[in-house]
Amino acid sequence: MLSVINTKDEEPTDAPRPPEFNVSSKMKISLFNEIRLEGNYHDAVIRVEDAEFKTHKIILCNCSPFFGALFKYQSTANMVFDIYGLSPDSMQLIIEYAYTDSVTVTKDNVEELLLAADMLNVIALVQACSDFLSGQLCPENCIGIWQLTNVVKCELRHRAHHYITHHFEEVFPCDEFLQLSVQELAGILDRDELNVKTESTVFTAISRWICHRSEEREKHTAMLLSKVRLALTTMRCIYTDLMSNDLVMNNPECQQMASEAIKAIQWKIRRKFPVSGFRNVLARPRLPCVILLAVGGWRANNPISDIEAFDVCAGQWVKVAHSLECPRAYHGTVCLDGFLYCVGGTDQRERFNRVSKMDLKTHAWHEVSPMYYGRCYVSVTVLEGIIYAIGGFDGYSRLRSAERYQPETNQWNCIASMHFSRSDASCTTLHDKVYVCGGYDGHQCLETAEFYNPETDQWSIIAPMNSRRTGLGVIAHAEQIYAIGGCQSSIRHSSAEVYNPQTNTWHVLSSMLTPRSSFGLGVINDQIYVVGGFTGLSANKKVEYYNSDLDRWSLASDIERVRTALSCCVLTEIPNLSEYIVPRDSLPLLQLEDEADAS
Repeated sequence: MLSVINTKDEEPTDAPRPPEFNVSSKMKISLFNEIRLEGNYHDAVIRVEDAEFKTHKIILCNCSPFFGALFKYQSTANMVFDIYGLSPDSMQLIIEYAYTDSVTVTKDNVEELLLAADMLNVIALVQACSDFLSGQLCPENCIGIWQLTNVVKCELRHRAHHYITHHFEEVFPCDEFLQLSVQELAGILDRDELNVKTESTVFTAISRWICHRSEEREKHTAMLLSKVRLALTTMRCIYTDLMSNDLVMNNPECQQMASEAIKAIQWKIRRKFPVSGFRNVLARPRLPCVILLAVGGWRANNPISDIEAFDVCAGQWVKVAHSLECPRAYHGTVCLDGFLYCVGGTDQRERFNRVSKMDLKTHAWHEVSPMYYGRCYVSVTVLEGIIYAIGGFDGYSRLRSAERYQPETNQWNCIASMHFSRSDASCTTLHDKVYVCGGYDGHQCLETAEFYNPETDQWSIIAPMNSRRTGLGVIAHAEQIYAIGGCQSSIRHSSAEVYNPQTNTWHVLSSMLTPRSSFGLGVINDQIYVVGGFTGLSANKKVEYYNSDLDRWSLASDIERVRTALSCCVLTEIPNLSEYIVPRDSLPLLQLEDEADAS
C-alpha cells in the first residue's frame, strides 16, 4: 500500500478567500471534505454509470484541468455531468484525493486507478500509481505493466522496458512472455541493451515463443532469428543447437543466416582478431549492464590516477576520461549509491586516512570524513550499504584495527579489532558477514582467515588457507569465498583456493595462467576477473577470468598499460554508460571474403 499526501499545489497567496477559510491547509482540507460528506453547498454532480457524486466545481478544478474544461464547455442546468470510461470505484478515489490530498494505492486498484487518473489528467495520481508499479516490477509482471503503458504514457513505460531488457533471462520463461506480439518481441530482441550471458539464450526465447502457437508464429522464425547476434556464439552452438532445430532446419533463410555466422566466426579465428565484435548486426555486441573499473595503482615506480573500464560484451578496456583526484596505490575502492569511493592508500610520501568519493553523474570529487587511521595496503568492502576498512599499514605498524563508514551520517566508527594484524590482506562479504584472509603482520605472510559479525561486533577465526598469501585477492562468488594469487616471500602464487562456510573447509582450484600479487579483482557475468598485478619481475597488464562451473581460467583482453597495486570494483546502474564502453558504431565493419574453406 502506498499513500500520496500533500501533492496539490499551494493556492496563490493573493487569491481572495472568505475570512472563515483563513486557516491552515490541513484544516481547510478537513473542512472541505466534511462539507462534501455532509452533501452541503455542492454545485456539481459527477455521474459514473449508476453512481452519483455530489461535488464542488472549484475543488475538482484545482485537482485537474480536465474538470475545468468539463464544467466550462458542458455546463448543464441540472448540474449533472456524465463521465464515461472508468468505474465508480476509481471516480470515488479521485474525488477523495481532490478533497483530502491523499490516496491509498494497492495492488488491487492500481491499474484501474492509473488508467482513470491518466484519462482525467490527475498528474499526481498517475505518478503515484507509476511509482507503486515500479516498486512491484518482477519477471512475472513486467511485460503486463509495460503493455499497460501503451495506453498511459509515463515514466513507468521506460522503467518496465528497462526491467525486461536487463532481466531478460528471468523474464522469458514466464507466462506473460508468451503473450507478446511479434512486433513487441522483435523490438525487445533488437535492443543493444538486452542483457544475456550468451546469444543462444535469445534463440531459446524465440523457440519458446514460436512453439507456444507454432501454426501462426512459425512464419516469423527468420525475422526473429535475424535479431540474434549469431556471430557472437560458437560454431558448436550453431551446429548443435541452431541448425539441428526444426525451426531452422526447414527454413532456407535461417540456414543462410547460420552459414554467414559460421563464416564470420571462422574469419575471426583464422586472423586471431582482437576485437570481440563488429559493427554489423550479425556480430554487434550488446551493451553491458555492469562495468569493471580498474582504479589507480602503481606504474614505473610512481602511483597513478588512471581509471580504466572493462566493456565485457565488446571484450575491450576503455580509458575513462575522468580520473582520481590524486594518484593512489595500495588503496581500496567501492561503488555505492551512485558514487565511486576511494579509501586510504599511498602516494609514496603519505599513508592516507583520506577518503574521497566521485559522483558518477557529474564526475565531481568530494572529500568525506577521514578514517581514524592512515591505511595503505588496506582491505575494503561493502556490507548492507556500509563501507568497511580493515587492517593496513600506517607507516609504522601493521594494523589489527578496523572501522566502518555510514554514508548517511558521513561518519567513521571503530569496530572490534581482528585477531591478527594484517596489511596487504583482502576482504569480501557473504551471508551478512565480512571475511578477511591472509596478509602480512610485519614478520610473516599469513594463512589465517576470520570473519566479522556486525550484529555482535565480534571477529571469529575460520579454517586457515592451504597457502600463506599476502597481496592476494579475496572475493565472494557462488556462495563461497575465493582466495586467489598473492605471494609468500619472493614467490608469486598462481594458485587459488575456495572456502565453503558450511563445512569450514578450503579446497584447491586450478591455477591462474599468470602468477601475480597486488592485482585487481571483480565478478562480472558469474566469472571472476583478475587484472594486472606484480609477477615477481615486473608489473603486468594481463587479465584473465575464472569459470567456477568448469574450474578453468581463460585470458581476456589486456588493460591498456601495466599496473600493480590497483583496486577494482564493479559498477552497476550506470548513469552514463557511453563513457565506459566501446562505441558500437566505431567498431570495424566485418567484410567476409568468399573463401573456399569457409563452411
